[in-house]
Amino acid sequence: MKRMNDLIHVELTPHERDMLLRGLRFVRSAIMLETRDPSANDELRRSGLLEEIQTLSQRLGATDALAASEI
Repeated sequence: MKRMNDLIHVELTPHERDMLLRGLRFVRSAIMLETRDPSANDELRRSGLLEEIQTLSQRLGATDALAASEI
């Protein structure tokens, strides 16, 4: 559960945001390709990690829409 004081606000250039998004795609690929136990717990862990990456990617990608709407 997130609390307001748990958030960190940073300003990124478009280039820095693109680098972060590329890094997240790399991490996502690594998680998808890792060898793992076929257990339910491992599947839940993996799904949770992938969901977190997807959410963060969407938040970083959403800055394009915000910037475009401010023009």
